[in-house]
Amino acid sequence: MAEAFRGEYYQKVDAKARVSIPAAFRRILEGCDPATTESSRPRVYMVYGGKRRSYVECYSKAGADSLAFDIEKMDLGSEDRIRAERDLISRSVMVELEPDGRIVLPQKVREKMGFGADLPAAAEAAFAGFTNRFRLFRREVYEAELAAEDEDDTDPLTLVGRHKRSG
Repeated sequence: MAEAFRGEYYQKVDAKARVSIPAAFRRILEGCDPATTESSRPRVYMVYGGKRRSYVECYSKAGADSLAFDIEKMDLGSEDRIRAERDLISRSVMVELEPDGRIVLPQKVREKMGFGADLPAAAEAAFAGFTNRFRLFRREVYEAELAAEDEDDTDPLTLVGRHKRSG
């Protein structure tokens, strides 16, 4: 497995919907997206589909390609594949990182995160690493979800190994 997205970071979102990708995440995006003739800048693939999701799922080029490959293995025309293609492929956007490491959050991404047309002066995004991807939340949504999850007394290490992905 390539380097994993790890940690949680909070970044300001300015009035023009620009946000800096955390440096640790930028290094992974750069490493998983070799320069092409179309662009020398790394890309992030932002999935805003899925009604129950309160976040945007973000992938490197390699991660997005792997996700698409897994979807292509599903039965063509099946309801599951159609839903996966709609929510994970159609409802996604590719954004190139600016040289300073910032991106402009596309409108659909802002809507998914719960930001209105006018961003508040104190707008913040939470970046949370999830091994091969990271999630992007509005800060207060992320903190509320963490508080709700922390209410059970399960030791997370007891969860590791319970579920294994079939190859």
